[in-house]
Amino acid sequence: MQDILEAIMAAEGSSRPERELAGVAGLPVPDSYRGVVVRADETRMFDGMATRDKDPRKALHVQEVPTPELGPGEALVAVMASAINYNTVWTSIFEPLPTFTFLRRYGRLSDLARRHDLPYHVVGSDAAGVVLRTGPGVTRWKPGDEVVAHCLSVELEDAPGHDDTMLDPQQRIWGFETNFGGLAELAVVKANQLMPKPRHLSWEEAASPGLVNSTAYRQLVSHHGANMKQGDVVLIWGASGGLGSYATQMALHGGAIPVCVVSSPEKAELCRRMGAELVIDRASEGFRFWRDEETQDPDEWRRFGERIRELTGGEDPDIVFEHPGRETFGASVYVAKRGGTIVTCASTSGFQHQYDNRYLWMHLKRIIGSHFANYQEAWQANRLVALGRVHPTVSKTYALEQTGQAAYEVHRNAHQGKVGVRCLAPRDGLGVRDPELRSRHEDAINRFRGH
Repeated sequence: MQDILEAIMAAEGSSRPERELAGVAGLPVPDSYRGVVVRADETRMFDGMATRDKDPRKALHVQEVPTPELGPGEALVAVMASAINYNTVWTSIFEPLPTFTFLRRYGRLSDLARRHDLPYHVVGSDAAGVVLRTGPGVTRWKPGDEVVAHCLSVELEDAPGHDDTMLDPQQRIWGFETNFGGLAELAVVKANQLMPKPRHLSWEEAASPGLVNSTAYRQLVSHHGANMKQGDVVLIWGASGGLGSYATQMALHGGAIPVCVVSSPEKAELCRRMGAELVIDRASEGFRFWRDEETQDPDEWRRFGERIRELTGGEDPDIVFEHPGRETFGASVYVAKRGGTIVTCASTSGFQHQYDNRYLWMHLKRIIGSHFANYQEAWQANRLVALGRVHPTVSKTYALEQTGQAAYEVHRNAHQGKVGVRCLAPRDGLGVRDPELRSRHEDAINRFRGH
């Protein structure tokens, strides 16, 4: 592994980094590598505990694992950096069920898929790194290519997936519903997960947008989601967080009017630094949408709607960008405008949503479920990053050995933007190939740092 890292590091400061990186093709692939795993024999460790009390640091382990053989259409990537997503938090606390259920199901699909059904699960759904090897049939990518990986894994043997790959019956999220994920020194991906690494970003910056940026693109911009247009009022929950920070940028650059909902003055300030003008700090303004564990408070829905109209000059949201789920969903349905759209994913505060259907059916609103993105949507979202139109939101990074702590902070919502993880990269700031483009956007790239 050290030889691979040295070959990649030789590209730092080189006038011909592509030539240096091509040398990885001649290096042997290690028999094993370090990865962040959960273990099948520990899935009951949090039984009887409340979700908020479960500690990812106890379940996430860094251990040496065997390097799997590559199959047709696959690539082996040396991972320089990855990032924490909420699916890794779910995996680490074994909610809503242990991911070994997914791996067993996938393993029954074929002899090749059986590799994924193991007593450990290498997690992680983001990665930036260098292609080391490609399997039979791969022609678009070669060893030495600098890439980022999106997390959609599909088989595409069924007809529905050829209209929208997210509808493939065998659609899975890599590193969550498959093994060999990105929080590791090596990762196995399908070649159609790969995209060019943005040349002006460091490894940890390039790794961080993948899942959340693509998710936000489909949810907000794509015709499969809310199909946002210029002038739309867009209510964005958690607008300074991993997902919301990208939705905020897309709303601003797409000519929409974001109304950013956050939970602290510091998060409100980050939204303003991104260019948002309409911000609600729901903690300081005392919004409580539930009277108790069983009863929502429609009076608070109304007060929230009035606050939105106060900011927008009397307009209700055309689009509500929903991802907290149970805690906020009733309010989201209520405040959306007549004929408006609530587009939902994730449900980080709970999967069981409750809302008053009168405000949906009688006001002709619609709810759209959205889950990650297809390859085209992920590619377009990555293109916006590569062009410097959308910027990474890395607030801090951790070494691979500290992944448990990184996941703990995301679980506790004690973070801003995205939390990165250095896998092979020995320090932040490596991998920048276009310093000129970077210099034009330096402030925007770094605006979440240290928060």
